Amino acid sequence: MSNPRIIGIGTANPALRLTQEQSFHAAGYQSKRIRQMFLNSDIDYRHFYLEGDLNRDESSDQLNQRYLRGAIKTGCHAIVNCLETAGKTVQEVDFLAVCTCTGYVCPDVGSRLIAHMGFRKNVQRDSIVGLGCAAAVPAMQRAVDFVRANPGRVALMLAVEICSACYYIDNTLETVVGNAICADGAAAFLLTGDGLANVRYPEILDFETHLETGQIDEVGFQHRDGKLRVVLGVSIHQIAGPMVEKALDPLLQRHELSRSDIRFWVVHPGGRKVINDVQQYLKLTDEQTRFSRLVLRNYGNMSSPTAMFVLNEVVENGDPRPGDLGVMVGLGPGMAAELALLRW
Repeated sequence: MSNPRIIGIGTANPALRLTQEQSFHAAGYQSKRIRQMFLNSDIDYRHFYLEGDLNRDESSDQLNQRYLRGAIKTGCHAIVNCLETAGKTVQEVDFLAVCTCTGYVCPDVGSRLIAHMGFRKNVQRDSIVGLGCAAAVPAMQRAVDFVRANPGRVALMLAVEICSACYYIDNTLETVVGNAICADGAAAFLLTGDGLANVRYPEILDFETHLETGQIDEVGFQHRDGKLRVVLGVSIHQIAGPMVEKALDPLLQRHELSRSDIRFWVVHPGGRKVINDVQQYLKLTDEQTRFSRLVLRNYGNMSSPTAMFVLNEVVENGDPRPGDLGVMVGLGPGMAAELALLRW
């Protein structure tokens, strides 16, 4: 049986696009030090799902409702774009997995999209909540598991985040960093295991996870005053490289590969320092991290969809060729490094 492969990719962002200067003022900060943090982030633009005028006094209920409306609208656009690239319709999708962490609703976002977009009534589904920035890789693994177990069927995975619905304004370093880099967006992959070939997209060979449970409180969200407050510990960038290596080594060893065999490094751009740490620790070149830096510069850190945006950049602008290998890296709460081995 052939390996499951991606046959379509779609991305989407809300219409509102702000510069970092605009984002700084929109958040309501006034400190020169905080302004410099915004402007020194290696980010030029971020997208946000806002409705009408900015309201810094939104209640927790209002924030969660904005999350839901933004997730449905942006997620729907990503799915439509993905299906168009594959020449498929929602009626041809047999399985839908949705990952998200920036809001909670029941029924879940996936069930609402099934109703909203006209999926078949017997489409199978999975909801992956709370894995943060790393969630795209586990969600892709669920889609891979489905198509491996069901030859000839099609799986769709969606990562969608409305990080702006989690903005908690205070002057602590971890909150300021989160507000300076996080943004809104969605991305979708369509997968099948039936051997349909499109040289633009890779097949998925394998996965590997490494959890640093001693760092479980370093990344995630806290509930404060009924709202979600982002937690981005100052030590994240220092442990990112070692975590990736601990997942990377067994992944490559299983396939008798070395790091020099990998052409594309699809690294989650969790922030400038995170990319720098992973690049230095794994001894990657600037060329090997350029797509991660490009996505960070143009979109910021959108949490779970961000690594998928990086893979889309590789597909569109990296000139992948048959036989090229790639490693997709997600980093997130747990503390977790989630890796996927790809081959064109």
